[in-house]
Amino acid sequence: MKAEDIIGFVIFLLVTLIMFAIGISQILSNDPVGFYTGEKPPKRENIRDVNVWNKKHGAMWLLYGVATIVGYGIGYIMGNTIWSAIPMCGGVIIPLPIMIWYHHVLVRKYYVK
Repeated sequence: MKAEDIIGFVIFLLVTLIMFAIGISQILSNDPVGFYTGEKPPKRENIRDVNVWNKKHGAMWLLYGVATIVGYGIGYIMGNTIWSAIPMCGGVIIPLPIMIWYHHVLVRKYYVK
């Protein structure tokens, strides 16, 4: 294993650990969580079931972390070619629109005005 492989792995691992930390903190939170960085979390009275809301958002972040590290693993297995960047970047980029879509599904399902 070369130094650049180790550095790449450490970077992906740190990013994945951050995503896992976000997911776990959302699952364990007693107050409603937000999804976007600049978004204020909803008020408790605006969410039908805060525990389910938090668990689904937290699970989404945990799966994002898994997708990131799996994408890195597939890229690493492919070897040091330009094509290995596709699964590595895909593991980071492809889940984002899916997460945004799913967040909006959760808003429609659990948000009470």
